[in-house]
Amino acid sequence: MRTKNRVWMKAVGACVAAGVTATLLTPNRAEACGGTFCDGGVPGPMPVDQTGENVIFVMGGDKAEVHIQISYDPNTNAQKFAWMIPLTAVPDFTVGSQPLFDQMRLGSVPLYGLQTSFESCDDSNGSVSLSEPDGGGTDFPGTTSGEDATGGVDEPDILLQTTVGAFDVVVLTDTELAPIQAWLENNGYNWDPNAAPILEQYLAEGNVIAALKLTNGAGINDIHPITLSYDSGETCFPLRLTRIAAVEDMDIRVFVLANDRAAPTNYQHVLVNPLKIDWLNFAINYKEVITNAVDADMAGGRAFVTEYAGTSTTVPQFGIFDNLWDEQAFVDLDPIQVVNTLNAQGLAACYDDFDCQWNHPLVFGLLLEFLPPPDGVDPINFYPYLANFAADIDLVKWNNGAEFSTQMLGRIIEPGLHAVQLLDTWPYLTRMYTTISPAEMMEDPIFHLNPDLADVDQTRIANNYVLCNGDAVTTLPDGREVYVPGNFPWPDIPGEVWWEEEVQTIALKGAPMTLVNNTAAITKVLSEWNLSHGWPRVPGDSDSSSGTSGDLPTGDYTGGPGASEGSGGGDASSDGPPLAGEPGCMCNSQGGASGLLLLGLLGLLRPRRRR
Repeated sequence: MRTKNRVWMKAVGACVAAGVTATLLTPNRAEACGGTFCDGGVPGPMPVDQTGENVIFVMGGDKAEVHIQISYDPNTNAQKFAWMIPLTAVPDFTVGSQPLFDQMRLGSVPLYGLQTSFESCDDSNGSVSLSEPDGGGTDFPGTTSGEDATGGVDEPDILLQTTVGAFDVVVLTDTELAPIQAWLENNGYNWDPNAAPILEQYLAEGNVIAALKLTNGAGINDIHPITLSYDSGETCFPLRLTRIAAVEDMDIRVFVLANDRAAPTNYQHVLVNPLKIDWLNFAINYKEVITNAVDADMAGGRAFVTEYAGTSTTVPQFGIFDNLWDEQAFVDLDPIQVVNTLNAQGLAACYDDFDCQWNHPLVFGLLLEFLPPPDGVDPINFYPYLANFAADIDLVKWNNGAEFSTQMLGRIIEPGLHAVQLLDTWPYLTRMYTTISPAEMMEDPIFHLNPDLADVDQTRIANNYVLCNGDAVTTLPDGREVYVPGNFPWPDIPGEVWWEEEVQTIALKGAPMTLVNNTAAITKVLSEWNLSHGWPRVPGDSDSSSGTSGDLPTGDYTGGPGASEGSGGGDASSDGPPLAGEPGCMCNSQGGASGLLLLGLLGLLRPRRRR
């Protein structure tokens, strides 16, 4: 039977931050959390509205390492930014790489594709089209000393006080919270009273408290990720403190670089029901599906899906580091040549006010700090034309380029080189995703490695076979067929109530242990739905409008309901619907964080939501 094919691809992206946002992710051996506070312009501190968090763990070496991305609302006062992290020990703090986060998300985002073919009932020509995601995601556009000074409260012990890039960092310890709170308030750190009971709990567990704030003079353009390295055999994602500033169904994405696949230890792992994905709209409902799946019975709102698991070579290294970057070129450099030198090193492409861009997120901040425009001059009218302002340049701040060179090395070059070395060293990347609400943030998820877990492909392509009568049959990547009356919209199959296909727990070794398996029930309801629409056709019968037997064309499918993880079906650990707001048609779905769990085999039973 002759068919015509049309392929639509879309990348599903994830919405990260709208409004006041901050990423609070921190690692630790057993429990570590982060919280961000900022001044919202109202009496007293106002929690940051966090709509998403991204963290990268590096596991398997002599030390564990965590990279924390900090997103910040430009409409708030950067100098009022403060970030709290409970830690089990004092880590090494260094500057992280924002381009690493950007490329990590770009390279592992789930791709949802739809290949359309037609019964041979007319002479229309097939074509191939590509489209970008329209889910509003960020990966594919469209797809935060004495008794008198402390008011009579004893001072805490200061374990570390340093500056890391654009942040002042202090690590404090005490048996009570009051001395820590007083010290922070008296030293310019903002304080949210809602954090007190949670921080007291961390102190009772033996944690120390790290606090970060922007250094004097630093602004929003200077904000960068922070990297912490520490002695540990496992990693923890802090959520308990995060809940004071979180929104409902907040996106959490966890990336793990290691030798093997990572999984949650004390959270469940979920495989979503692929029939709930809107394949015709390239998984535009991705976040809804994930949210309902992780809220299912035995998952209890504390579970992850795995969006990708496989080679780390999927992460593009472009823009993370370049051998052309040379901080020494700026020492004793005439300031009117700074932008030309940045252009030559590929860190900028700034030639006039209509064609000026900075190819690293921290370049503009460094220029504003060490080569600021004269009063009243807009940066866009200054940097492309430095020679015209030679007499107005602040030579004291430029200081022969010495400090600019030092900060460029510490904030851009060294973090970028380290990021590339990580990608070259660790061959395996796991990307996990969940949505979680403040009421569910009662336990910090811990992650571990399991060498026996299967890969999870990021590409998921369904085949949509349009019949001559105008209906269609969509074959999912796992081989199951769905009859679609009118070829649109994606059907809401009566009785098909399961958002989750499986709920699992994952140990240090071996295959996942199944707590809930809805495959048989899903398959039964789907079969009844198809039969009610005359599909599959009875052998020998012909469609009145096409005269064909109705057999589907042979396609490159990746298995049936029993296929291995990563087949692109409903395996949360293998499927990777887009992240919040990341639907995709051959699209990337950006969404995720997923975690495997070793503990908590019983899970928390609770009613399903959004049924």
